[in-house]
Amino acid sequence: MSERRGGRIGVGEALRLGVFAATLLGALAGCRYSFTGGSVPPHLKTIAIPIVQDQSGFGDPRLKDQLTDDLVNLFRNDNTLQLADRANADALLDATVTRVADEPLVVNPGEQVSQRRITITMHVTLTDQEKRRTMWEKDFSQWGDYPSGGGPTQRDAGIQDAVKKLTEDILNETVAGW
Repeated sequence: MSERRGGRIGVGEALRLGVFAATLLGALAGCRYSFTGGSVPPHLKTIAIPIVQDQSGFGDPRLKDQLTDDLVNLFRNDNTLQLADRANADALLDATVTRVADEPLVVNPGEQVSQRRITITMHVTLTDQEKRRTMWEKDFSQWGDYPSGGGPTQRDAGIQDAVKKLTEDILNETVAGW
């Protein structure tokens, strides 16, 4: 056993602390946080996620499919509620895109836009179909940034970033927001 002198720790003790810290960090790095077993009412076992509606006028027909697919995949991976069709589901998640804004974020000297931000706003309602009542109704808004001169691929990356944030917010509100 090492002896402490003047507030210092011995080599053996430092080594043990280092191994402990590395083990703890390694364990935490592999963790994926999940709300499984969270605050979902016990009578809710299944959820239906119809195709997201788009009333934003944005004009990209892929947006509603992208949002729907990401929501379905997140709920499937989370596994708190099982996916079901609308007629048999205990809960119904209705989502509508209400606004999409694509605006300059960083303007350099000479009024050159170097960075843009795309912001997507959605209105989402979760209904308990068993008890025939609205569990919650909320507006969500998230963004993704992209380089101004990057073209459609960079813009799509900004949209994907916003979609990822939105769908995670909706999942969290659904499985832990009650």
